[in-house]
Amino acid sequence: MEIRRISEPEAVVAASHLFDDAPEPEATERFLASSTHHLLIAYVDEEPAGMVTGVETTHPDKGTEMFLYELGVAPAFRRRGIGTSLVSALAELARSRGCYGMWVATGEANAAALATYARAEGEQEPGQVVLSWTFPGPG
Repeated sequence: MEIRRISEPEAVVAASHLFDDAPEPEATERFLASSTHHLLIAYVDEEPAGMVTGVETTHPDKGTEMFLYELGVAPAFRRRGIGTSLVSALAELARSRGCYGMWVATGEANAAALATYARAEGEQEPGQVVLSWTFPGPG
């Protein structure tokens, strides 16, 4: 397995099966153009097997931390340590970029994600609540 940091839209298109939905060209370009947005793809024999995205967020009184935005591993490649390796690679990238930490939110019933994050040395914070806002799309 090889993990590569992606900067070309063509690599995203080739790995589109790893995302929840088909990547949108404009959103892909915008994501890749930002120096604080990161996409890592794991390849097995040149086949995209998994991906992780991270976004650096900076606050005036806290500094910069990495938000693990999304992790996906193709079904044929699950339970081989690819997800853990991707999370660990993103954590190492965060350290190298001066982030003071990294965080992710997931459902408490998502046993696979919780196990993956724990294997990558993530610690669950008790008593946390995630709230979200959904806005209608353009048009």
